[in-house]
Amino acid sequence: MKYEETKKVLNQLTADLSQASAAIHQIHWYLRGKDFKNYHELMDEYRETVEEQLDEVAERLIIIDGSPVSTLEEFAEKSNIKSVPGKWDKAIDEHLERLVDIFRTLVAEYSKGIEAAQEEGDAVTEDIFIDAKGDLELNVWMMQAELGKAPNNDA
Repeated sequence: MKYEETKKVLNQLTADLSQASAAIHQIHWYLRGKDFKNYHELMDEYRETVEEQLDEVAERLIIIDGSPVSTLEEFAEKSNIKSVPGKWDKAIDEHLERLVDIFRTLVAEYSKGIEAAQEEGDAVTEDIFIDAKGDLELNVWMMQAELGKAPNNDA
């Protein structure tokens, strides 16, 4: 079979991106505090980005003869992004920190995908992974700056 490791990463990303979309939507709903309006609108942008990546990843998986996970149960079971109950008492910074964790989880999976696609000679999927990883790294930098932290650490 062709591109087996790449297919595994694509499927993992299908689950992770689906969970990420739900988590960002939850953050969008449960935000309260200073700069609410700006963050509320920003969550729409982030969710749209994740949804676009999800569609591209799942369609690429189908193109290379894979079968994407497609149920809520599969997403929750397979995802590296865990569900957490929505809470009204979270500060905006807590929501942003969760968002950074979500983006970092996706960046790590895209990194695995870049290696797998490169090893298996799938340049098209490798390009998809590289572009998506770059977009999410930018989001991490922006959120970390908002939190008063360096892009790649918590200090």
